[in-house]
Amino acid sequence: MKLKRSKRISVSIMVLIVMALLSPGLALSQAGKGSPKVATVLLPNSSPLVSFRILFNAGAASDPKGKEGVAALTASMLSSGGSSSMSYEQIIEAMYPMATGFGSQTDKEMTVFFGTTHLDNLQAYYKIISDMLLSPGWREDDFKRLKEDAINFLKVSLRGNNDEELGKEALYDFIYEGHPYGHHNTGAIESLERLTIEDLKAFYKTHYTNANFVLGLAGGYRADFAALVEADFAARLPAGKSAKVTLPEPEKIEKLEMKVIEKDTLGTAISFGFPLPVTRSDEDWPALLLMQSYFGQHRSSNSYLYNRMREIRGLNYGDYAYIEYFPRGMFQFQPDPNLGRRQQIFQVWIRPVEPKNGLFALRIALYELRKFVSEGMSKEDFEATRQFLTKNVSSLTKTQDAQLGYALDSRYYGIGRFNDYVRDRLSKLTLEQVNRAIKKYLQADNIKIVVVTKNAEAFRKAALENAPSPITYTAPMPKEILEEDKLIEKYKLDFNPKAVEVVPIEKVFQQ
Repeated sequence: MKLKRSKRISVSIMVLIVMALLSPGLALSQAGKGSPKVATVLLPNSSPLVSFRILFNAGAASDPKGKEGVAALTASMLSSGGSSSMSYEQIIEAMYPMATGFGSQTDKEMTVFFGTTHLDNLQAYYKIISDMLLSPGWREDDFKRLKEDAINFLKVSLRGNNDEELGKEALYDFIYEGHPYGHHNTGAIESLERLTIEDLKAFYKTHYTNANFVLGLAGGYRADFAALVEADFAARLPAGKSAKVTLPEPEKIEKLEMKVIEKDTLGTAISFGFPLPVTRSDEDWPALLLMQSYFGQHRSSNSYLYNRMREIRGLNYGDYAYIEYFPRGMFQFQPDPNLGRRQQIFQVWIRPVEPKNGLFALRIALYELRKFVSEGMSKEDFEATRQFLTKNVSSLTKTQDAQLGYALDSRYYGIGRFNDYVRDRLSKLTLEQVNRAIKKYLQADNIKIVVVTKNAEAFRKAALENAPSPITYTAPMPKEILEEDKLIEKYKLDFNPKAVEVVPIEKVFQQ
């Protein structure tokens, strides 16, 4: 939620803040004795700041058919709308002098609300955000504003202005067709247009319950504050039932399947991948984490794929690989926490390529993936990557808020403290285990591909015909690279012709 300056804060809001500061129990007055216990992740420390991560184990996978987007829009109404006692404008005014805010993030199986405040403002801040979550205002003007924002995000921000994120998100929809994960977290344009405020109220009533609630707190709060917040939420939320959705296996991929999104754009963006039956809960996850870092660490110039495609050949800006969902990679170096999922995919993201080299870029990425599966990692590369990851894991949790987020994720996956877990598992990992995991989980035969490009039909036709796609250089290249290029430009693309299509940009995220 963005804060803006106001000329003056209303007297009523000032009274609210002063009363809350003078009366520590004000915001918790509705908490009853004997309330049911709620799930918590508590990280008390000596910081003068207190971070909240209030998590509900319900998300876009719980969207009813035809109402895709209701989970995310409900969360937006709570974090960026008014409570029953304060309008959205009043909340912004009240939070401005506290130098704070309140936000939300909705993924497939998690919705998290987050914010940080100074201890001096803790009671006033908690009074505001607890009312936002537990006594929402459900104002029609907030609903119309936030629904329009969601639709414009899909139409303009994602579909119109961001080819790289567009391709990544379209790949997830492609891989999970007919699956609870099979639509963007924000929803689909047509279903968003049909949603009513009553749909949001119904989703809230069903899923915002103690059964799905986890309280996350970190910072220098008083010892009794967490207990009071627990009691407050326990008393004001209904008991409810778990929102855990039954997940089928993703649809089987047969050979290479591809969607070419037709868009008037300067570059060509490529994303491809396949389901990965491994999460942080699994024994092989640390081996795949090390594999991912070596093959395509996000925003790293040291990774294998980046070296082969950008450093040597100057094909494009970035070439990265992932074993977990990583949205907004265009804008950040580290993934956000609280994107926990029971199913993941292995994904390669190839950032913009000149259209004339688009098919070559797809070929070299698949060629290098196949070679990597066949050859695995060397001892030297294994040791160097393990050393890097052992140090790099600290960068993921360098803030109090991030530590809290990762602690919530560790609870979800049933593992220990994230940093300790990763370092311990890396210290015991062997090269043989990593290469065995590579051969077990990676492959280059049955893959779904999304390409965003201007001349989509020409790309589709050339790919299906397996026409050679020589790369064009602007400077002389070493002889060994040119010889390898001759192999790559003819690398066979074994497509399933029934699963290759051109998709107009107007249909992406439409329904």
